Amino acid sequence: MKKTKEYLLLFLTMLKIGLFTFGGGYAMIALLENEFVAKKKWLEKDEFLNVAAIAESTPGPIAINAATYIGYKNAGIIGSMIATLGICLPSFGIIYAISLFLDAFLSLTLVAYAFRGIQICVVYLILSAGLRMLKHMKKNAFNAIIVSISLICMLVFSLLAVKFSTIFYILISGVCGVAVYLLEKNRGGEKT
Repeated sequence: MKKTKEYLLLFLTMLKIGLFTFGGGYAMIALLENEFVAKKKWLEKDEFLNVAAIAESTPGPIAINAATYIGYKNAGIIGSMIATLGICLPSFGIIYAISLFLDAFLSLTLVAYAFRGIQICVVYLILSAGLRMLKHMKKNAFNAIIVSISLICMLVFSLLAVKFSTIFYILISGVCGVAVYLLEKNRGGEKT
């Protein structure tokens, strides 16, 4: 009975996130953090940052990857399946319903204005999630350098209309992190 309640809570939490979050994975990050770190306390802040980084860098949508991990961490393999199903069902249902009436739906003036309002909110959600993650990131020279270089490159590439995938930012930053770790480990080994 306890497992059933745990599965139900996991499913309903993911269903709520999937149902009430617009804008895709990045917009969901703020809601995921609030739900799993602040409210449910299923993850620590540092662990959430790691989950967000891994969910972004692995194939598939970030919200589904994060939900799968959190479901697995809290309730094993069945929990990961339940969490993934819970976060996917609302999107599937909404898109299916929209597809039935797509032409009529898109021609409604109110719908067009609603989507304009939602776009503004999505920008806020993404910015809010990024700033919150930045706030909780460890403050050291390496992190400051990586964030600064990434921001500068993103701005310059955007202004010059150069296409550069965000995956490359993640991979390059990961390689830099491993290199710094190996250098520090090597220095520590030489001292002893």
